[in-house]
Amino acid sequence: MAAGTNGDGPAIGIDLATTYSCVAVWRPAHNRVEVIANDQGNLTTPSCVAFTDTWRLIGESAMNPSNTIFDAKRLIGRRYKDPSVQEDIKLWPFKVISGPGERPIIVVQYRGEERPFAAEEISAMVLVKMRETAEAYLGSAVKNAVITVPVYFNGSQRQDTIDAGAIAGLNVMRIINEPSAAAIADGLDRMSGSSEVKTVLIFDLGGGTLDISVIDIENGKFIVQATSGDTHLGGEDLNSRMELNMDLFRKCIEHVEKCLGDAKMDKSQIHDVVLVGGSSRIPKVQQLLQDFFDGKMLCRNINPDETVAYGAAVQAAVLSGEYQQVQDMLLLDVTPLSLGIEVVGDIMSVVIPRITTIPCKKGRIYTTEYDNQTVAAINVYEGEGALIKDNNLLGKFTLEGIPPAPRLVPKINVTFEIEMNGILKVSAEDMTTGNKNSISIKTDKGGLTKEEIERMVQDAEKYKSEDKKNLTKIKKERGGT
Repeated sequence: MAAGTNGDGPAIGIDLATTYSCVAVWRPAHNRVEVIANDQGNLTTPSCVAFTDTWRLIGESAMNPSNTIFDAKRLIGRRYKDPSVQEDIKLWPFKVISGPGERPIIVVQYRGEERPFAAEEISAMVLVKMRETAEAYLGSAVKNAVITVPVYFNGSQRQDTIDAGAIAGLNVMRIINEPSAAAIADGLDRMSGSSEVKTVLIFDLGGGTLDISVIDIENGKFIVQATSGDTHLGGEDLNSRMELNMDLFRKCIEHVEKCLGDAKMDKSQIHDVVLVGGSSRIPKVQQLLQDFFDGKMLCRNINPDETVAYGAAVQAAVLSGEYQQVQDMLLLDVTPLSLGIEVVGDIMSVVIPRITTIPCKKGRIYTTEYDNQTVAAINVYEGEGALIKDNNLLGKFTLEGIPPAPRLVPKINVTFEIEMNGILKVSAEDMTTGNKNSISIKTDKGGLTKEEIERMVQDAEKYKSEDKKNLTKIKKERGGT
């Protein structure tokens, strides 16, 4: 994930959302961000793909046909047995099965046969649509993009989003959190010329997720103070409840309170409350927010459907060197959950506490449990529970070759490193021998291998070629050119 160069053409920002996606680009000649309309003239595109006997349909054209796949974002980076996946499967009209590594696999009827697709492949098809929308508008090829994700996406979900970008032919310059992108969009006019700190609360309620962040904006610096949210609370969840939703509305406000508490701030310290996401338009949500903030006017400076892509486009332009006004723009995000390992007694030993600014690197020294122990199991968890049973297992690996010694004598340095993209790498080193092992948190989740990604890239090109041939054939049959 290297930053692009001017020779690669414009870099774009993509809001790859659960229900509707959006793409934007910084236009130096116009000195502004432009949200790009698709071939139907719409600034947002449904995140769905339909498969027929002849071809694929992506976006608006996929809304009506049967055999339509949607909500791929709710599957990406998850296991088939995850409770949220099992709940969603009950509501979806399409088939989802357990694949290699317990990855959820979507099965469709396409061109007369049953075909399996990983969630990354479906997301990649939406990303291709976004890339082609930008290319049609710009009149040039697009290679580089910043893609946004929910705050509570874990390392596996973030890496799989990067993989989806690769399948779509994109170099993902960076993954950034959706409310952080929204803060950049809201704070664009405050990037320079003022040393005054402005604190904003971003309330992002989309089709599938709720993200809340408290962010300080000062002279081009965006510093996240706290985050809260739910990767399974959005407009679709409200729709499935037939509008009996007061408990979900209250849950939204509870996340606002939690975010303020983590930031150690009173609600009176918030200068602006910025609404993001299509579901933030719900009148009851707005009323509850306004009441909570004692009548404060809610900010609607940018269309809530477009804000995230807008901010991602600014970040993309900065990374690619196209945004000359503020080359030193700095975005400092935080990790939403504590990260640590299992120790004796099924206890969670925290290495990186939640709300730690990223990127970061921290380590702790551990030792052996019994005499002459030569192998140590490193089980990595996320969560706030004191016991591992209350937390989420992210991955595991072993450190071998520890010299035999009495218990408590060996010293094992376990290091956690979180990249700017939010992806976690964990390593363990025996301080005596220098023996070392590590894991990038995706491996245990059954993520895609390099070979699988390459195969999916080839498949994507094949599907595109098939679609083009069928379109040409239909045009000829209709007497077109």
